[in-house]
Amino acid sequence: FARFHAAFERGFEAIRHAYSRWLTELLSHRLIIPIGMGLVLLLAAVLFPMVGRDFFPAIDGGQIQLHVRAPAGTRIEATERVFQQVENKIREIIPADQRELIVDNIGLPARPYNLAFSDGSTIGVNDGVILVALKEGHAPTAAYVRKLREELPKAFPEDTFYFQAADIVTQILNFGLPAQIDVRSVGYDKDNNLRVAQELRQRLADIPGVVDAHLQQEVNAPAFYADIDRTRAAQLGLNANTIATNLNVSLSSSEQVQPNFWTDPSSGIPYYFAVQTPESRISSVSDLGNTPVSTSLASLTDTPVPGLLSNVATFRRGSVPTNANQANIQPVYEIYASTQGRDLGSVASQISHIVGDLQKQLKPGNSIQVIGQIDSMNSSFINLGIGLLFAAVFVYMLMVVNYQNFGDPFVVILALPATLCGILTMLFVTGTTLNVPSLMGAIMAVGVASANSILLVTFAREQQLAGKTAFEAAIEAGHTRIRPVLMTAAAMIVGMIPMAIGAAGEEQNAALARAVIGGLLFATPTTLLVVPYLFAMLRKGNDGKKHHGVFDEVLE
Repeated sequence: FARFHAAFERGFEAIRHAYSRWLTELLSHRLIIPIGMGLVLLLAAVLFPMVGRDFFPAIDGGQIQLHVRAPAGTRIEATERVFQQVENKIREIIPADQRELIVDNIGLPARPYNLAFSDGSTIGVNDGVILVALKEGHAPTAAYVRKLREELPKAFPEDTFYFQAADIVTQILNFGLPAQIDVRSVGYDKDNNLRVAQELRQRLADIPGVVDAHLQQEVNAPAFYADIDRTRAAQLGLNANTIATNLNVSLSSSEQVQPNFWTDPSSGIPYYFAVQTPESRISSVSDLGNTPVSTSLASLTDTPVPGLLSNVATFRRGSVPTNANQANIQPVYEIYASTQGRDLGSVASQISHIVGDLQKQLKPGNSIQVIGQIDSMNSSFINLGIGLLFAAVFVYMLMVVNYQNFGDPFVVILALPATLCGILTMLFVTGTTLNVPSLMGAIMAVGVASANSILLVTFAREQQLAGKTAFEAAIEAGHTRIRPVLMTAAAMIVGMIPMAIGAAGEEQNAALARAVIGGLLFATPTTLLVVPYLFAMLRKGNDGKKHHGVFDEVLE
């Protein structure tokens, strides 16, 4: 160990002396560092729009949640057959050695059940969710999702497919929404808002990188309308309200029966009673016309006489919406979408242009709202940006108080832009977007870079107060403080490397680590080269002074 330590010290001293000679040359040729810093800042300006923005990195949780919606009006037994065919297609695309299990959840739960515990995007018996769990060591989940997006619409052109967040982290980030992007058409002008929503869905689908764009509401579910012959109904002693009540009770039960509870004498278990016509017995319009309605035509006995719905009503085909959403009491049409192969920030920019264009087609009192991860991302970036700015300002003000002047802290602050350039460069090289974790890493990198710069500036200031020129003090500070600066940066970088590798499920931590590593890789040379240069250039006017602040400072 002693030999290794001695060899390390000899090598490090050689590096230290080479650095001192190099720093002396750079300070002698004053244009090299400004040109270099200008190129670094130019690189940052070029990379910033290319890095892209996201709320949080996508996580590979090894799970796929596919929502399947058959055409409106499909019966549940037909929906089951569709799901079976989709399952078979999934098994063709995802090999057996890659998948753990496949689970279907078709239709809405039976009453009584709190729908808050169900998938809110399921609206009827014609849609549901297929959950696919992959085995350990699986191929990237995103690759399977991309393949399924390509193949399923080709195999089942009449059905609608869209993928939802399967992992709990992304579900939380969506704040309960089934997709990253939610664009709403809100207002009481329902007909015009629906037209705008349909145009909005089409234009969103045309944006590169946008996938699974669909209108959440079903507005064209097939239905039968019963047109009541009020004259005939009156002759039978009926009115529209009575007929509607009889029809509702027959088809869906009023659950008001006597007795409404029945106790099994063998087990003692009570059962709740609800009486209705079995759906299996209503397979045609003729069967629907045989729905009984009570009449009181027998006036002599005043005894209700059963009649048929077909005696007082005729049927016609039409369409109805199967679900209706509201926000602050106002009707809402929602378009959900996700991103694939493109960052959320660039997609959000195009969406804002589309929304601004379509907003002109709405009547006063109606609006288009963009929520979901776009809204969360924008607010988070603003707040973190303000936090980063205030952190730099507070650090500067604290240094002003400590140094008793405004010049020395300014040297530290001028070195920080290179840290941000390093962050952008690392994110670009690793294919990582600018997101909340990477911004947190940026704040960490700025903190470490500031500490290293303060370490060097403080020593240089002491040397200048001791009588050396700013040029000599800067070189001495670099020569003396290179060891702690490199130790601090190396410890942080080495500690972040395992996190930066980003195994499956660790993508969020990887973004933070990559930002820290990139920032310090640029900040460390800046601290050792640019900070001494700035000190020598900006503080040379203090050569020979006994104090540099507003109060007299005397070295003891």
